[in-house]
Amino acid sequence: MKNFFKNKLVVSIEQAVAAPYCTAKLADAGARVIKIERKEGDFARYYDNFVKGQSTYFVWLNRGKESLIADIKNKADVELIKNTISKADIFVQNLGPNALNKVGLDSKSLRKINNSLITCDISGYGATGPYSKLKAYDLLVQAEVGLCSLTGTEKEPGRVGVSVCDIACGLNAYSLILEALIKKSYTGKGSSIKLSLFESLSEWMNVPFLQYKYTKSSPKRVGLAHPSIVPYGCFLTKDKKNILFSIQNEREWVLLSKEILKIPNSFELKYNTPSLRLKNKKTLNNFIIKKIKTIDSKKIVADFKKYKIAFGLLNSIEELSRHPQLKLANIGKKNDIKFIPPITLHNNSKFKKVPKLGEHSIKIRKEFSIK
Repeated sequence: MKNFFKNKLVVSIEQAVAAPYCTAKLADAGARVIKIERKEGDFARYYDNFVKGQSTYFVWLNRGKESLIADIKNKADVELIKNTISKADIFVQNLGPNALNKVGLDSKSLRKINNSLITCDISGYGATGPYSKLKAYDLLVQAEVGLCSLTGTEKEPGRVGVSVCDIACGLNAYSLILEALIKKSYTGKGSSIKLSLFESLSEWMNVPFLQYKYTKSSPKRVGLAHPSIVPYGCFLTKDKKNILFSIQNEREWVLLSKEILKIPNSFELKYNTPSLRLKNKKTLNNFIIKKIKTIDSKKIVADFKKYKIAFGLLNSIEELSRHPQLKLANIGKKNDIKFIPPITLHNNSKFKKVPKLGEHSIKIRKEFSIK
């Protein structure tokens, strides 16, 4: 299959997660990605050292990139960066507000150097507005958009356990860059893309937002349950396994109630519509809790499969690591790092290595130095 990204050059002044997530996907697609780092390196290099001395975040997000150490406060380095970008197709950055403006590396100035350049500026809260100059990190934005108010238990809010805000923003950036590349193929002109962590995650909040907007009521925190579908939650089996299942149509309810729960006909009348099940949620869930406690997990899993009822086990990360559905891929020529790969058009099973800090500096400086 032809690699349409093979000759695409991406230059990124990036750190942490959102921008590196976007450019990692561009690298996976075949683009050449030059990652510009300060002499100390992207601080995500030092989040932890769990992957053979390397950071989990950095390994995940920086495979296949080239690392160039450059100082945006150094005039010679700024000229090198500008010369590199003059030959690039895409420029991505997620530094603090206006950090690049003073040295002429802002997107508007760069598109004057290269009018076919696609620029992508990622910020915390956007380029304008009262929050525009604030620093932003994933959990802070989860809290600001109201996600934490929906996540957790009835007693306490909680965070989503992965960087969902950064991932949402990185995916949006990648999607918008692909749109800009299509536009460029027709017009020959670049595009200016600006997006924020706040915008990216708040868009995902439309269901609870619309509920509040038009009813003045908000979904309640219900832990491993659903605020409006019953039964939909986590139940403990006889052998102490947590299993979640969901009933979303009447066919499934009839099979669950008759074949698995063995609910008496007279009792079942209280629950034979979704609205009645929601109204009588507490008594129905108590009945299910008592019933599931008498059934072994292997038996109930077999029954769910037999009657085609959607279910899932509450797995740990250790259990994920040996999940029969999980596919792994290798990073680096020596295949010394295994990770969960992204979905790619080419179904890659091997990914290029994670760069050492400044590993490609000499080569890149030689290639793009001003003659």
